[in-house]
Amino acid sequence: MAGAGPVREAGARRRASRGIVRFLQTKPLGAFGGALVVVMVLVALLAPLLAHFDPIDASAARRLLPPGPLYWMGTDGAGYDVYSRIVYGARVSLYVALVAVALCTVLASVVGLLTGYFGGILDLLVQRVVDAAMSFPWLVLLLTIVFLLGTSMTNVGVALGLLNGIRYTRVVRASVMSVKQNQYFEAAKAIGCGEARIMLRHVLPNVAAPIIVVASVTWGAVILSEASLSFLGFGVPPPDPSWGGMLSGDARKYFEKAPWIAFFPGLAISLAVFGFNMLGDALRDVLDPRLRAR
Repeated sequence: MAGAGPVREAGARRRASRGIVRFLQTKPLGAFGGALVVVMVLVALLAPLLAHFDPIDASAARRLLPPGPLYWMGTDGAGYDVYSRIVYGARVSLYVALVAVALCTVLASVVGLLTGYFGGILDLLVQRVVDAAMSFPWLVLLLTIVFLLGTSMTNVGVALGLLNGIRYTRVVRASVMSVKQNQYFEAAKAIGCGEARIMLRHVLPNVAAPIIVVASVTWGAVILSEASLSFLGFGVPPPDPSWGGMLSGDARKYFEKAPWIAFFPGLAISLAVFGFNMLGDALRDVLDPRLRAR
């Protein structure tokens, strides 16, 4: 029995290795998206080491310089180094996305679990609130919330988390209602388990896969929404580097003269959104029992 622990650990490592190899073979786009996500995270973490200049250090002497050995992606109309701002912009995008996805996941999980489990008047009232929120145009409602909270990285993340959380409560609610039809749910109630124990021990673990899928597919949408807000001037306030903010102002003014100002931030947004979307789609295919069976 003394060697049972190491044997189990070795078996778990082998199963994990086989799972990773199978994922790479069956979901190549998802693996490529995961690689892009890893690169983005590393860039954000190592930004002080990777950036050549201070991202908020402007200099009129280096305005609109083309890409070269010193300024890899050129400079913009204010004299900012585009490469350094893109590197630090990865931090901004990931921070906003982390706040939004965390709030979205908690809100969707709690509200969806309670409404799907108890139903009745609680479910009716919450669903009418969700209907009212979803009846407004997405961007108008988002701009209103950001205007009320104020423009900052945290507030933008909170606004995006609230709106996405309200939208995805129905996904969790539907999964909870499906779990309630299973025999183990009825058995738990028959032996006298309390409501809290049933929700936490029997329902929540069985709706974990949809919750993980919701969290994974939200990242790309949040990054794109934050870029849209910053482009419109309601997102991350300057001079903090934001990919969406880099596409407005000088990028529109000097696009024909200095196209690199808009090309590289747009490329960064595209790669980040593509990476998270491909990874999220692959995780959905792997974790969703209906798609996995098919």
